[in-house]
Amino acid sequence: MLTLTSPIETYAHRLPASVKLAALALFTATLFALKSPSALALAALIPASLIASSGPSFSRESARMLRPLLPIVIVIALWHLILRDPGGVAILLRLITAVAAANFVTMTTRLADMINVFERLARPLRPILPPKTLALAIALTIRFVPTLLTRADQIRQSWRARSPRRPGWRTLLPTTLAALDDADHVAEALRARGGLG
Repeated sequence: MLTLTSPIETYAHRLPASVKLAALALFTATLFALKSPSALALAALIPASLIASSGPSFSRESARMLRPLLPIVIVIALWHLILRDPGGVAILLRLITAVAAANFVTMTTRLADMINVFERLARPLRPILPPKTLALAIALTIRFVPTLLTRADQIRQSWRARSPRRPGWRTLLPTTLAALDDADHVAEALRARGGLG
């Protein structure tokens, strides 16, 4: 839980975390500036190329990490089909591209390196909030998102294996409890490693 860094070593693992996070921020901001589906489709080739260039094993692992996004994509696609809104294509392309890019950075960056970058950025906030605390909170949030999506997907699959009814809202409580349980385990692991000190 404390790390989602891919054990499959790639060239991107050797790049500084600050460079990758800055590039991700710039790329994501650019995505929101693009309106045309064709421009967004071209932008989607960037994370796709980065993932593919890291080898077939890394690509398979990356695809597995993105799989929990599929239900969200389906819901958004159906909603825009019902409304007959062509703007849904741009929304989906933006969402998938941004998540794929963030996933690539997450998989190729150690949690400790992320915390160091966020800690440096948070130094001006020292009088209000300890930079190390804020840095850890941001880094753990980035790490938790794909993990929670995977856990939610596992719970939905478990429901489908036991019931012919659609899971819908019924998986909300077990997903919430699983998230709290994961957070408790992370807190214990941090305490065992000496906390923030």
